[in-house]
Amino acid sequence: MKIIGLTGGIGMGKSTAATAFRRARVPVFDADASVHRLQARGGRAVRAIEAAFPGTTRHGTVDRPALRRAVLGKPQALARLEAILHPMVRQEERAFIARARRAGNRLVVLDIPLLFETGGRKVDRVVVVSAPRAVQMHRVRLRRKMSAADIAAVIARQMPDAEKRRRADVVVRTGLSRFHALRALRRLIKELRDE
Repeated sequence: MKIIGLTGGIGMGKSTAATAFRRARVPVFDADASVHRLQARGGRAVRAIEAAFPGTTRHGTVDRPALRRAVLGKPQALARLEAILHPMVRQEERAFIARARRAGNRLVVLDIPLLFETGGRKVDRVVVVSAPRAVQMHRVRLRRKMSAADIAAVIARQMPDAEKRRRADVVVRTGLSRFHALRALRRLIKELRDE
């Protein structure tokens, strides 16, 4: 089974790329969705997060804006949060790969925003989605209720786009148009299947 690592900074087009893989019937593990499940009501991370960051949960779920305020710009607090979440996400990722293997899938995608920042994974190919900074900022402002300072803090925490592109096996440019990005993704999926 071929494992593809999909990554890119916030607002670079990972969601569009992941959707293209799903539409082509390629199973996709979404690390962000995993984090959301872990922090939702009844999620395995809720108690540990409340213990580490008192006042960041409400009614059995993580209050994401409160948690963001507790860790953004605070490297030690962020490291403490990552020490809680990353092992849980990795466990879900391993379970996803095992299920895909049992189902006979020949190709799967791990959609992991911090693929390089978290030490990488054993993947057969790394696909990086990339767009110009102005496009990235515009997309993030449209989708999220974050201040410019919060957006800048998230981007600062991520590896620079140029470095991600340098480390990539494949770069998909998403800044020109959705049509061009999807066309490039369809070609890539065909190539991966034909290998």
